[in-house]
Amino acid sequence: MASEEKGPRPLGDLERLVMEQLWAAPAAPAALTVREVHERLAGTRELAYTTVMTVLDRLAKKKLTERERDGKAWRYRAAAPREELAADLMRDALDRAGDRREALVRFVGQVSDEEAALLREALSKLDDQEQTG
Repeated sequence: MASEEKGPRPLGDLERLVMEQLWAAPAAPAALTVREVHERLAGTRELAYTTVMTVLDRLAKKKLTERERDGKAWRYRAAAPREELAADLMRDALDRAGDRREALVRFVGQVSDEEAALLREALSKLDDQEQTG
């Protein structure tokens, strides 16, 4: 029996908080240690060091972070910009929709005027690239 390939999953609350620290690191994609991420989160959330370590390890196993050894510690960085993750999640949701056209129509019907303008701009840019490339 063939297993269905799983696409990206939305981040849980803790995963999102941790990823936000990695994305916001100075000179991103700078690599942060577990301790550095824990310290950055300490101002807003009371989390155990081991909880942060577990979340970063799971994010690495999901290939959402990359890690490298720094002495005894691991340094983590986001594997991709947050916009790429968002695009992957939207693409996965569209792939799972029964009727892609209907899903797109419903999505576009829910966006703000500003977001609609951004979509038009993005489509225009793609059209221009296709015509020149």
